[in-house]
Amino acid sequence: MLAETVAVALWTMLPAYIPNNAAVLFGGGPPIDGGRTYDGKRILGDGKTWRGTAAGTIAGVAVAFGLNAVDAAVAGLVGFDLPTFPLLAAVGLAFGAMLGDILASLVKRRSGRARGASFPGLDQLDFVATSLLLAFLLAPAWASDVFSLPVVLAIVVVTPVLHLTTNGIAYLLGLKNEPY
Repeated sequence: MLAETVAVALWTMLPAYIPNNAAVLFGGGPPIDGGRTYDGKRILGDGKTWRGTAAGTIAGVAVAFGLNAVDAAVAGLVGFDLPTFPLLAAVGLAFGAMLGDILASLVKRRSGRARGASFPGLDQLDFVATSLLLAFLLAPAWASDVFSLPVVLAIVVVTPVLHLTTNGIAYLLGLKNEPY
């Protein structure tokens, strides 16, 4: 039961896990805040761009549909059914991840933290909360069916470990300036 819960948690969150990585790889260009400041501080910073947000969202939705394509084969291997993603759920998870990261950047700038500065907890779970919220808003029946309390708890426990691991790898590969 625990293995199935963790597998469902990872499977359903893949469309939310991928966008920020894709934004790092394919981002750049004009920042969302246009360089504007508020109280002498950047609103978001150069790291939040329109191209990165679009690329991340598209990548997350593409991952959801890729998972739909292999769902039956994977279910046969693991011995239990895995959820398929309706379009609105995929968009909610993928764009929600990007929006969560943007909102976290706003909080960081308001709290005086520099771009890339660590903010434990927020850095690891910002995108989770926002992606789940958007999934529930855009595809409520699907989200209610998939995101049971045990699945959400698994997501909250596993996500920080995955986040720190993937960021550490991106740092070692020279794709990020900080390992967290």
